[in-house]
Amino acid sequence: MKEAKSHVLAVVLARAGSKGLPSKNVLPIAGRPMIAYTLSEAKASRRIDDVCVTTDLAKAADVARFMGIFVVDRPSELAHDTATVDSAVRHAVETYECSHRAVTHVAILYGNVPIRAPGVIDTAVNHLLTTGCDSVRSIKPVDKQHPDWLHRLEGDRLVQYRKNCIYRRQDLESLYYHDGAVLAVTRASLFNTSPQDAHHFLGADRRAVISEGGPTIDVDSEEDLHFAQALIEKRLREAPDTFTRAMHADRRKVSSS
Repeated sequence: MKEAKSHVLAVVLARAGSKGLPSKNVLPIAGRPMIAYTLSEAKASRRIDDVCVTTDLAKAADVARFMGIFVVDRPSELAHDTATVDSAVRHAVETYECSHRAVTHVAILYGNVPIRAPGVIDTAVNHLLTTGCDSVRSIKPVDKQHPDWLHRLEGDRLVQYRKNCIYRRQDLESLYYHDGAVLAVTRASLFNTSPQDAHHFLGADRRAVISEGGPTIDVDSEEDLHFAQALIEKRLREAPDTFTRAMHADRRKVSSS
């Protein structure tokens, strides 16, 4: 059961102007526009009450509307590559509230993440609701690119980033990075900003949940796109019944053609 009087809104970000992969949010992956995977996950969530998309990309808006999702037309000043994510989300929340109802919590999702660990959205939102913290981010452990195994390059000479003698992975300090699967935040924290701190909207009490049970694929390059395509096609071959029902229920309708 959700907490009484809470209203959790998923805001899906889909900016058109990616320099690496233009219009990447609607590029086809296994017969569907990329953003459709995130929209399907958000709609299937048990902890999210409603979903909206903020975009300046006409095709992303078309996909969202076809799937019955409220679309916020993102203004140009919030769609360039220096605009902050949180400013676009605040605009989306305020626009949504004008025609719907007040929001208490927000799940921020990226339209260019077609693959997430199973259930991670609900896990993050549930942690936000039950702990009373300000924000929750999904994280994954740092592996082979651990800071203790990184180097600076001075000419052609390698200089350890952090001086150490560690050679076994088991001896590395446990460190984590935000994998981009989900960021859940209270409305109060989202609207509490500071020009001196770009991350002020995350609040004072910042928590995390570990993405487990599968990869997170954040598509920013051709290589990422091919990886996502290969993995989704593999899942379709190996578990067509469960995976097709979960992620491709509307494949014939929401096509990338």
